[in-house]
Amino acid sequence: MDLLPLFHNLRGRRCLVVGGGDVALRKLRQLADAGASIEVVAPQVNQAIREMAKNQTLNFLERPFAEDDIAGAVLVVAATNDDTVNAQVSQLAQAANIPVNVVDSPGLCTVVFPSIVDRSPVQIAISSGGNAPVLARMLRTRLEALIPSGYGKLAALAGKYRDRVKTRFHSGLDRKAFWENVFEGDIAELVYSERLKEADQRLEQRLEQDQPSSVGEVYLVGGGPGDPDLLTFRALRLMQKADIVLYDRLVSKEVMALVRRDAELIYVGKTAGDHPVTQENINEKLAEYALQGKRVLRLKGGDPFIFGRGGEEIAHLAERGVPFQVVPGITAASGCASYAGIPLTHRDYAQSVRFITGHLKDHSLDLNWQDLVSANQTLVFYMGLSGLESICKELIARGKSATTPAALVEKGTTARQRVFIGNLTTLPDIVRKAEAKAPTLIIVGDVVKLHDQLSWFKG
Repeated sequence: MDLLPLFHNLRGRRCLVVGGGDVALRKLRQLADAGASIEVVAPQVNQAIREMAKNQTLNFLERPFAEDDIAGAVLVVAATNDDTVNAQVSQLAQAANIPVNVVDSPGLCTVVFPSIVDRSPVQIAISSGGNAPVLARMLRTRLEALIPSGYGKLAALAGKYRDRVKTRFHSGLDRKAFWENVFEGDIAELVYSERLKEADQRLEQRLEQDQPSSVGEVYLVGGGPGDPDLLTFRALRLMQKADIVLYDRLVSKEVMALVRRDAELIYVGKTAGDHPVTQENINEKLAEYALQGKRVLRLKGGDPFIFGRGGEEIAHLAERGVPFQVVPGITAASGCASYAGIPLTHRDYAQSVRFITGHLKDHSLDLNWQDLVSANQTLVFYMGLSGLESICKELIARGKSATTPAALVEKGTTARQRVFIGNLTTLPDIVRKAEAKAPTLIIVGDVVKLHDQLSWFKG
């Protein structure tokens, strides 16, 4: 994080703006909206700033900047077209430990002005650190379209009841659950449709009726193969609601960054031959945390029901009477193959696809190999890096052509993706020389021939 976002209370406090053109005007309007006591210093100003001075929105000093102008200011903005003056203002403000913003000069700033989505008292500030203000404004425009204008009124209604809710529910988890139900349910919809009196009445009733829940809930969520853009909307929503998160080794850092920041994170990942946390222990922990009233996120790479043991986990929850919901994710076979430009099925090459676990057990793969060498099908091996050589040898031994195209996709769908192309004879050596690391996915079949033509993702 290059900059720490803060919201400053400038109401009635002196802010100095040096400059009187259109750029200064944009900053002045933001400061005026925040209720600041504004002083403008410039040899001349445009008509809009003069009008603001006439309306007593600001105090205008029609002269060049002087060193002692910064005295008593809590914020200084330099917005002149003179680089020397801007640099001088920045130097003086920094020497006095006063926050300073110099327009279009990030290196001279100690603070930057964000693009703002204003749903007061709810506000969202977006910043590019001064590097790409146009991009920040574009993001603001998108958020403006997504966020209902009634958010501010909803926040105001919540503020009215905040103390009563705190008295009614002594547990922080219970208070959070209450407010999430308010903000995501019928009361919020009433506010958005301007039925404020009815929303107030409904909240009053809900406060009297609701009882603290002693049991939480488990969210079994598929985190996809790595690219956070592949998450579902529902997955994102639940990732932001969870109090505690149990996550696997295959969940990417980019996906983990979208989990609620104050959630407790517990790593329960396993690698081949290394299971520091047993599956039975994970099952019991999920139930235990939920029975404490917590909202538990079980976050898995890919899809929880495809080699993810999700069925085992929710079976245990069902036995313990713990509520749960399941959110599917894009499985590695689909995500990695798509990003590698390898269709899993194609009417000219493969009419079926098989998903197979490639985990070695006792240094051998116990699979129905003869069934896997049928023509016109694609084979996809999950977690097969350590067993790649065995996989290729077994398929060849059962009659699969040694020249059958094969690929290994490393860290698929992420910026670190690498794709290795060969055949059943050559692929193990190619992968060994490249020192590929897990997570990987192996694809065997004629569809691999399409990679050169259809590869689109460059990472």
